Amino acid sequence: MGTTQLETAPEPKYWHLKTVLSEALDSEFAVGEILPNERELAARFGVARATLRQALEQLELEGRLQRRRGVGTTVAPPRMGVAVDPARHTWPGAPGDDWQPLDAVETETVPAAVARLLESRPGDRVHIVRRSRVTGGQPVAAELLYVSSALVPARSTLAPLGAPARAVLNALQERELEGQDRTVELGSARAEDAKELDRLPGAPVLVVTTRYVSGGRTAAVAVSTYRADTCRLTFGESDAVALLAG
Repeated sequence: MGTTQLETAPEPKYWHLKTVLSEALDSEFAVGEILPNERELAARFGVARATLRQALEQLELEGRLQRRRGVGTTVAPPRMGVAVDPARHTWPGAPGDDWQPLDAVETETVPAAVARLLESRPGDRVHIVRRSRVTGGQPVAAELLYVSSALVPARSTLAPLGAPARAVLNALQERELEGQDRTVELGSARAEDAKELDRLPGAPVLVVTTRYVSGGRTAAVAVSTYRADTCRLTFGESDAVALLAG
């Protein structure tokens, strides 16, 4: 089988259109301005609507555009820097944490990938704490924090009524944190996350999975979903390198 020389491969039509649209965004539109509908844009640039959608999706992935319910497609503001790994290296819920706990449930059902990280067996119960992060009055991330029920003393159930999430977080603070590691990948917003982040289902997001280690094993796993259109993730207080989607 022969190989294709990249320098001679034709540029996809949607990619060229993306470049043209990007230049138009810089010269003709202001931040927050609503773009014409797909029919008008396709006619203006002489392309099929399928090609146009591919170009728009790529621009959204790169943070140039935002799709908003009941509004349409608008020009996005510059991404805001969001610190993911401050030098504190503390448990979720520690003083200075930017996340707000919303609620918590106890269940035997968790995603397979999380179950593997927690080394849980069928029937093991897990607390799931739902948290939200807001920056500048705008929701930028949603999180599901998974904690083995075995690590949460029964006395934690005596927390103030309506505060089960805080009870789980308090139980973590009582343990020694030995370390943590994280992975970052590009994903698509699930319906629940999309609603919380004011996005459309399937919109591009950055998924940060953090594993917290205590007692020589994984004590908790946090799956944090960040808006890829507005967030620029930074790691460490002095780290000048930013992770950009796209």
